[in-house]
Amino acid sequence: MTPLVSKTPPTRQVAYFSMEFAVAQPLKTYSGGLGFLAGSHMRSAYHLQQPITAIGILWKYGYYDQVRKADQTMDVLFLEKQYSFLQPTQLKFQIQVNYAPVWVTAYYLPPTVFGTVPMYFLSTDLPENDYLAQTICHKLYDANPETRIASSILLGIGGAKLLEQLNLTPDVYHMNESHPLPLAFYLYQQLGSREAVRQRLVFTTHTPEEAGNPRSDIRLLDRMGFFNYLPLTEVRQLTGIADDTFNWALGALRLSGRANAVSKKHQEVSKQLWQGYPDLAPIIAITNAQNQAFWGNSALYTAAANDDDATLIAHKKTAKQCLFDEVANQTGDLYDPAVFTMVWARRFAGYKRADLLLSDSARFDRLMTNSRYPVQLIWAGKPYPFDYASIGTFDRLVHVSKNYVNSSVLVGYEMHLSKLLKQGADLWLNTPRLTREASGTSGMTAAMNGAINCSTNDGWIPEFARPGLNSFVLPEADPTWPAHEQDAFDADNLFTLLETVILPMYYEQPAQWLRIQKAGILNVSPQFDSDRMAIEYYEKLYSLPQTIPLSTEAISV
Repeated sequence: MTPLVSKTPPTRQVAYFSMEFAVAQPLKTYSGGLGFLAGSHMRSAYHLQQPITAIGILWKYGYYDQVRKADQTMDVLFLEKQYSFLQPTQLKFQIQVNYAPVWVTAYYLPPTVFGTVPMYFLSTDLPENDYLAQTICHKLYDANPETRIASSILLGIGGAKLLEQLNLTPDVYHMNESHPLPLAFYLYQQLGSREAVRQRLVFTTHTPEEAGNPRSDIRLLDRMGFFNYLPLTEVRQLTGIADDTFNWALGALRLSGRANAVSKKHQEVSKQLWQGYPDLAPIIAITNAQNQAFWGNSALYTAAANDDDATLIAHKKTAKQCLFDEVANQTGDLYDPAVFTMVWARRFAGYKRADLLLSDSARFDRLMTNSRYPVQLIWAGKPYPFDYASIGTFDRLVHVSKNYVNSSVLVGYEMHLSKLLKQGADLWLNTPRLTREASGTSGMTAAMNGAINCSTNDGWIPEFARPGLNSFVLPEADPTWPAHEQDAFDADNLFTLLETVILPMYYEQPAQWLRIQKAGILNVSPQFDSDRMAIEYYEKLYSLPQTIPLSTEAISV
């Protein structure tokens, strides 16, 4: 692989604010894709020697630990975390939440521990605070809406104050999603004008989904201190939001000098989503990527590049057995490395359709009992701990899998299990409804490990896929159809693709399967290595012009 080199000398100091970071399995400060993306970015920024400082929150109980009930269905455990590798800064300062002072401290993750830029994690878990203030940093995405608002105040305003304590004055402040938005109002009070804020603030939108674009009662936000106690009339003037429901993403787009979507398709969707809203930051496309040095397998890449099929096959067989040891340990199912193995693993959410194959029970049974083309199927993923619909889907899969010795559902989908699954999968299933997946990154790291992607044509896939050459892509459903019609269309095409193309190729045309597998390994790099992404962020997003005119055309070009 040819190393990527930035064209721009890294001189601009950047502060990167994110609610989650997934840099290593032992540090449980993430829930899913947003954290995986941020973690890879911070690893690549360190490798490229970019002057970035990361600001996050030290979640006392993490996101949650995914465990099982007595009947194997999913349960939620909030377990206190301990991290001996984080260094207390001994800094203490105050923020205001709900008109009350809250003490804040920070813990430091040195770059040498996991190979990241310098990272600071804020905490309110201090004896000087009452219990309510301490809970602000207890759970990532707490179920209480006021606690989630308080955590955003902690990240945005607390993060800005931490930088002041450290005597750091960034040239650029990067909000990864709209969660740190209180930062913008703090900067406004420090700098004195919206234009000055826009010259320093950038924003990444990661999803068109409602859950990723919060809306809150503006008076609740005002009372909580979300706007750093600016008069509400001034907040409305700054953001152009006149109604009583405050859209966080809209506020971020109005106060940032530049914004980015996380794939080319997501940029198109974002333009449609915000069409008709004036005075938005220009939305460019910087497609997500993952850190190949961490997630990839250099031996597989070398074997693919040299057409060393024997080494590639041997590595894949060994990786499959490592995954199957975990399957056996969790479920008691014994899998065969010679059998075709497909995996669906990511955050459980309705639009991602973990249960798409269950929509036709007869065809599913035929697929799972096919003696000519045997199949092994693994599901894994963590729903939001209070998303009972998604937990119900997870539990349904568990009960269905009890009927098949070749179907399993795993718990504990964090970085370690994610690696095992990608290393061991032959086929990586990705089934979101069209236009709903902003990017998706699990398929990138799957391809780095020799798993072939089988996906709807959404997110990053249109930029990567050459159907039949490096991946398999389903025909496109019409996004305007009712959801059940899209689901039926996609399920029918997925079953047909598996039955008539993928399984016969795997068992009867192994040379063709290998060609697609090798193409996937080679094509995913360097375009979907986070070094490329980090360079694009630095050169395209962080190099803000000195003056940024507001434009009603920003979303229509």
